[in-house]
Amino acid sequence: MNVTVRVNGKAYTMDVEPRTLLVYFLREHLGLTGTHVGCDTSSCGACTVLLNGKAVKSCTVLAVQADGAEITTVEGLARDGELHPIQRAFWEEHGLQCGFCTPGMMLTALDLLQRNPNPTDEEIRHGLEGNLCRCTGYQHIVNAIRSAARMMRGGAPAAAGGR
Repeated sequence: MNVTVRVNGKAYTMDVEPRTLLVYFLREHLGLTGTHVGCDTSSCGACTVLLNGKAVKSCTVLAVQADGAEITTVEGLARDGELHPIQRAFWEEHGLQCGFCTPGMMLTALDLLQRNPNPTDEEIRHGLEGNLCRCTGYQHIVNAIRSAARMMRGGAPAAAGGR
């Protein structure tokens, strides 16, 4: 079946098997390997992408279901060589840790901050509930999202670990 999507602003039309999951379409057909395959059961969130602006776990979506959609992967966050505020904040606040969950965390954070530009720590933690970090270091991720929120509202980033 033909699938036409816009991924990170670029249009693609490809012939895929109807059973192809979106995560494999992105990784294997488009070469966008920033989207990770974690649990393959929608539990960990490593495969999270934005589908028409909303965070979805791409291991639970068929590529054909995304036909006509706008998709953002972690590769689409930086623009013109500049890190997106979420990427910058994860870097500065040490939210990257091992990095495996990071793309999914960043896209979940972007969805959260687009809906709620000034979340509390509790709202950030609630927003991340579908994303697992096996490094057990959520505090740095929460700090990064809080700092990204500040930057996206036009403020300066906090000093690392700052409030």
